Amino acid sequence: MTAATVPSGSTTPDSDRQRRLQQDSIQFGAKTVYLNPFLYWRRFDANTDRWLREPGQLMEEQILTNRARFYPEVNWDLLDKDERDAKDGAVEMFIKSLELISTFNPELTAGQLLEVERKMAVTKKQSFERWVARALKRRLNEEHKARRRFDRERSWLAWMEWLSLDVTRQALVPLASLLVIAVAGGWWWGSQQNCRQVIVNPGIQRLAP
Repeated sequence: MTAATVPSGSTTPDSDRQRRLQQDSIQFGAKTVYLNPFLYWRRFDANTDRWLREPGQLMEEQILTNRARFYPEVNWDLLDKDERDAKDGAVEMFIKSLELISTFNPELTAGQLLEVERKMAVTKKQSFERWVARALKRRLNEEHKARRRFDRERSWLAWMEWLSLDVTRQALVPLASLLVIAVAGGWWWGSQQNCRQVIVNPGIQRLAP
């Protein structure tokens, strides 16, 4: 019995997984260093996880200083706001990732860390930008929800405060009285209409000739 062969143009889950692992790691002898910072998540505490996942955790000056380090080919003046925010967030992800890699792999030399940085700059730019774009969109949606909730609560408190004023209560008493009178009058008129007798004229019968 011969094993089934996989067409050269198709991929299998194992080959895809192997390809992603090669992109997310670099080999130094027998040691494998992961480039994807989320592969270290089992060693994170809650604060580190939040620090990594949330954009805007680093100083803006640090981001601006490292733009040319990771994006030497980009003219930042030509980017629109969304592109600039995504790339600034990716720069932040590069800095955070390198800090985590050096923390969890303290035996790496300066030359090896430079190789790690170079491979990351080639393989992780697009994935970091997509991650940052999704994170910023999620944050924007959460801010909109919080703003709408705040506006509803503020409107409710304003109404309650207005109703609690003496002037408001004094103005509402006559209106409430008029409303009661109108409801009572409508009920009385309706009952009178139901009780009114309807007179039906008897039909005239013709005698047969």
